[in-house]
Amino acid sequence: MRILMVGINYAPDLVGVAKYNTELCEALVSFGHEVRVITAPPYYPEWRVPSSYWRWSYSSEMINNVQIRRAPIYVPGIPTGARRLLHHASFALTSAWPLVSDSLRWRPDLVFSVAPSLMSGALAARIAHSIGAFSWLHVHDFEIDAAFNLGLLKHKSLRNPMIAIERRILRSFDRVSTISPHMAARLQYKGVEAEKIREVRNWTDILQISPGSRNTSFRKELCRDASDFVGLYSGTMSNKQGLDLIIEAARELEQTSPGIRFFLCGEGPHKAKLQSLAADLKNVHFLGLQTNERIAELLSTADFHLIPQKAEAADLVLPSKLGGIFATGRPVIVMADPGTGLADEVTGAGLVLPPGSAQALANAARTLKDDPDLCRTLGEAGRKRALQRWDRTTILTMLEQSMLTAMSRNVAMPKIAPADEDGGSGCKKDQLITAKTFARSD
Repeated sequence: MRILMVGINYAPDLVGVAKYNTELCEALVSFGHEVRVITAPPYYPEWRVPSSYWRWSYSSEMINNVQIRRAPIYVPGIPTGARRLLHHASFALTSAWPLVSDSLRWRPDLVFSVAPSLMSGALAARIAHSIGAFSWLHVHDFEIDAAFNLGLLKHKSLRNPMIAIERRILRSFDRVSTISPHMAARLQYKGVEAEKIREVRNWTDILQISPGSRNTSFRKELCRDASDFVGLYSGTMSNKQGLDLIIEAARELEQTSPGIRFFLCGEGPHKAKLQSLAADLKNVHFLGLQTNERIAELLSTADFHLIPQKAEAADLVLPSKLGGIFATGRPVIVMADPGTGLADEVTGAGLVLPPGSAQALANAARTLKDDPDLCRTLGEAGRKRALQRWDRTTILTMLEQSMLTAMSRNVAMPKIAPADEDGGSGCKKDQLITAKTFARSD
């Protein structure tokens, strides 16, 4: 196949959507397909374009046999709601030219658009249909819902018009995938036909990340005692994580359980604020973003992991770090309401707390420290889950097969025929298709 990906994030950015876009494209090349990418200069999670890249001009490069075309983009130093809109709008505008040019000259078989940024998806679907290509949208998070729920956008009169535009874009694609069952259900609620929806998880390299020794260089550098019980948060530091709760819990634990320490690793717009809040605490340590080569060692450092997600972000995204956490064989503490996707994923392999309570977080950390058998049981269940649900090789192979099947149907039937009662897949319309079944059902 000739596959054209349009997505705002790509290597050399290390975290978030960029990691999965890059690994997907490089896997598809290794399977024998031709892949081109239209993206922006690297900027995430620091929200700053490095000096080695031009922000305001087009550029091209080849990374691991994937041809990359970078479109200029506005990157706000402080990403408020309005500035984020301008940020995504700038990419939608500047990516239009290479998208049209590559589509008309190269004639891809599949146009694969990634949200974020959904704005650029509107043209991607339209151009794919105009050249007879199959259009596929992959949704990592629901940008509009998150922006309003988390207070990044405050003009509520804009919500309904923006949701209406979102609905039109979502429905314009031949296939729409997302990363969890609850997010797939939300797609259907937003008007996407059930037969178009697929679940494609954010995978984990379960060979690279596996249960390892806790006595790492990170622990030797930052812990006062080998017996210290370490909780780790690793990822982007932004508004939706609720990381201030870790600081509050650490403040309480410094007095009552001084052997419990917290490592916060990553970058993001809220890191400076968090560092200020924790300036007087000796049991909180901040680390910078780590390279892929050191991720496994970092994750093994932890005795337990932390995902303190805000309630307003429930089912708008499934934290991609969860697969890596499970793969380490360590327990995880998450903050999520019962019945949400995150709670369902973690129950039985970690402790699930209601969002918003630093005291509950402190108590949960104490519970794990005082019960090694519970830690071992939860960690073993998490590792088993990683093997069953998050394996990179399995998911990428299934995704490629689903693309090939979709392409063969597209060649036979350039126009998508109406689905029958079971969507032509053996699944009823209200049945979600999981990562283990979506390729087979195609």
